[in-house]
Amino acid sequence: MHIAEGFLSPMQCAAWYAVSAPFVIHGARAVIAQSRRSPENRMLLAAAGAFTFVLSAIKLPSVSGSSSHPTGTGLGAVLFRPPVMAFLGTVVLLFQALLLAHGGITTLGANVFSMAVVGPWVGYSAFLLTRQLGASPAVAVFMAMFFADMATYCTTSLQLALAYPDPSSGIAGALGKFLGVFAITQVPLAVMEGLLGVVIFGFLGRVAPQDLARLGIRTTTSKELQHA
Repeated sequence: MHIAEGFLSPMQCAAWYAVSAPFVIHGARAVIAQSRRSPENRMLLAAAGAFTFVLSAIKLPSVSGSSSHPTGTGLGAVLFRPPVMAFLGTVVLLFQALLLAHGGITTLGANVFSMAVVGPWVGYSAFLLTRQLGASPAVAVFMAMFFADMATYCTTSLQLALAYPDPSSGIAGALGKFLGVFAITQVPLAVMEGLLGVVIFGFLGRVAPQDLARLGIRTTTSKELQHA
C-alpha cells in the first residue's frame, strides 16, 4: 500500500498533501480533545497507534510480485472515531517512512489519504451500518477491519491509476490492473485482520469494559464481544 518515493510526480504529491492536510489537522485537534476529556484513555489511544504501526509494517510478498500488509486502522476508528486515526495514522506513516523506508516523505500525503483517512472512515461506516442492521458486535468489528483494509488498497490503486493511466484504456484500465495486483493477496489478509479485530475487542470487553463505555461503546456491546 505504501507508495514509495519517486512513484508520484511533484504535482501529484503536492495535491495529495493538500487533500490530506485538513483531515490531519482536524485529527490532531480530536486527539488533544480526547486526551483532555478522558486522560485515563491515553494508554488505549497509544495502543491503537502502536497496533496500526505494527500491523502496517508487516510486509508480506504478494503472488502478483508486489507486497501487501494489514493496516490496523479499523480498530482505532471504532474505538476513537476516524478523525483521531487521521492523525495517528499520519504519525505511523511518518515514522515508517523515516525508520523503515516504508513509503516516503514526498508520497506521505497520498499514503495518509488512503490509509489514515479513507480506510478509517469506510471501516467505521461499515461498523455503524452493520450494527444498525442488527448484526452482532463481533460481525460489526470484523466488517470494520475488513473494509478499512480493502478501502485502503482500493484507494491506493486509484492513486496509482491516476499517476500511470493505461495508454489504451486510460485510468479505468490502469485501475483494473492495479486492483488485480493487490486483490489476490489482500482479500485473505483483510479477512485475517477482521478476525484479529474480533479477538482484540473480545479481550478488551473482558479486561476494560469501563474504558469502552467511556469511549461510547455500550457495556452491553463489550459483554457480547466477550462471548463472540
